[in-house]
Amino acid sequence: MPLMGGTLRAHSLHLIIPSLRLRLLGHSIKHFSSPAFSTDFAVSSQRHSVERPVGNPTKPRTKQIKPPKRNQTELVQTPLNIMNARSLDAAVKEKEAKSLKQKRREYHESPSGLLQRDLDQCSKRGNTVRALELYDSAVAAGIPLSIRHYNCLLYLCSLPSSSGINIGEGDSGSDVALKDAEAKFNDSEVSNMAVERGFEIYKRICEDPDVEPNEATLTSMARLAAMKGDPHLAFHLVKQMVKMGMPPKLRSYGPALYGFCDKLNVEMAHEVETHMDTHGVIPEEAELASLLCANAIKGRSDHVYRLLHRIRTLIRQVSEPTAEIIQSWFQSDAAAAVGASKWDIQKIKQGIVQGGGGWHGQGWLGTGQWRVERSVMSEDGVCKNCREKLVCIDIDPSETEGFARSLMDLPYFKKNRFEFSRFKEWLKKNGPFDAVIDAANVGLCNQREFNFSQINSVIKRIMEVSPSKKMPLVILHARRVYDEIAAAPKNRQLIESWKRANCLYYTPKGSNDDWYWLYAAVCNKCLLVTNDEMRDHLFQLLGTSFFPRWKEKHQVRMTFSHRGPTLHMPPPYSIVIQESESGSWHIPTTTGDDLEMPRQWICATRETSKAVAGGTTSARSDADNMKGRTQRVRKLSQFW
Repeated sequence: MPLMGGTLRAHSLHLIIPSLRLRLLGHSIKHFSSPAFSTDFAVSSQRHSVERPVGNPTKPRTKQIKPPKRNQTELVQTPLNIMNARSLDAAVKEKEAKSLKQKRREYHESPSGLLQRDLDQCSKRGNTVRALELYDSAVAAGIPLSIRHYNCLLYLCSLPSSSGINIGEGDSGSDVALKDAEAKFNDSEVSNMAVERGFEIYKRICEDPDVEPNEATLTSMARLAAMKGDPHLAFHLVKQMVKMGMPPKLRSYGPALYGFCDKLNVEMAHEVETHMDTHGVIPEEAELASLLCANAIKGRSDHVYRLLHRIRTLIRQVSEPTAEIIQSWFQSDAAAAVGASKWDIQKIKQGIVQGGGGWHGQGWLGTGQWRVERSVMSEDGVCKNCREKLVCIDIDPSETEGFARSLMDLPYFKKNRFEFSRFKEWLKKNGPFDAVIDAANVGLCNQREFNFSQINSVIKRIMEVSPSKKMPLVILHARRVYDEIAAAPKNRQLIESWKRANCLYYTPKGSNDDWYWLYAAVCNKCLLVTNDEMRDHLFQLLGTSFFPRWKEKHQVRMTFSHRGPTLHMPPPYSIVIQESESGSWHIPTTTGDDLEMPRQWICATRETSKAVAGGTTSARSDADNMKGRTQRVRKLSQFW
């Protein structure tokens, strides 16, 4: 079969079904049987080997250019052959897709598929009893079960032990659904039955040679072990994950950690915490609150001190249940009994400098009872309770640069890489800017319809306080630039003026302008003008390590009156747990934090012994209060 130009590996043809391959072979032989191709290379249809062409004896012999040596597994291709191969590939892919759809349809209609559908519905509704009935019927009927079936069953059996009850898609976060689930699973008989059946199902998994347990399987079993009152078994299952090459997740550690904390076994709880650190699993507020509560009840002041600083690093601001645990600790006898009466001032100052400000890490300072009150901060960061001034903790510029680079690794940026490349080039050409305006937020603030004049008033106000007096960057979605409101002569005049000043960038159709103004503000290391609190799922992707610190130092909020806009600049202090060199503590909560309601802080300072006569709290009441509060933290953790 004579062929020309290009190469195609023979093994790729073997992937094509035999009938189509024979059809292609016949077509190729028929097409290339003409004399015009008699001097080309011949490829044996039996051996797929390249033969040298036979010369014409009537012509003088000339030096022939030898073709490059080819692998026996290679073929020479013509443009026509390439077209045929592509059409065949498309046909094969289409047939494979149809085959896959057919297999899926057959599975969904099979007994195993119908069982999976019913179990998924039970999972959404939290119906453990019905799921177990389906399981018993399937076993009796001899229906083969996969690991997905088993995991769904174990998940439902372990629901009562979940730190937050997951009702399923559509109901998550619903108060009604949460109460219904609690009423269903607080029944001790159902709970005991679920644990017993869960261990029975796991035994069957271990005996089934066709089923391999995974991380979800062992996590559910850890929850069942905790329900059984055996956190040691729950921790053992986590260790088994590591031995089996399954990286444990945060949810895997929860049952063991909560179980040990509930039993006030702080030594084992700390061992679980260490295991988490070793395997790169970062605790969240619910886990840290449980550890804090157990150590506070046991009077372990050293670990309470350590955990407060860990919360300062990982959480920064605490929710109300965690705030109540911290408040109860400072009001307890154990907290009053610990503390240094004398300390090295220079060492404390050195610790504050090395830590970057806001804490020293040298242990409890002062003696006697603590005075604990809720307080707010003045605009310049002075506590209105104790009159102590909070500090501003700087952000390392290298952190900002690293954060800007990390943004491009997020799925949204990768998906829209071309558009963001254009935006980056535009920023490079027209920047830098002293401020970025979230125009969608500004234009709708206290307005029934989009107001371009309000955006322009904010632009003017920003220019008044800007060091360079340059116009800020206005980020606006394209549909706002070309809709009916924008077409009004006055608005069109404003838009054109912003364009001439090279300070308007409108994001393309289908894009999310939030990412554009965030990226621009981070890259320019400038202020961001918006009342958006940036708490939705998009910003949760950015984590809690850097983004909250960046936001508190760069976000400018605004209010409007008949006098025009009033800008509320970033606070001159850091909204993070702060430990002063005199030994007092200020813990920011998530209560408040808007222009109408200021953020609430816990202010804990030492009282004089005379002022606290008879003002102690019994250890028993401390334990009861803090246990109840840490349970609230765990239940709410599913919805943070």
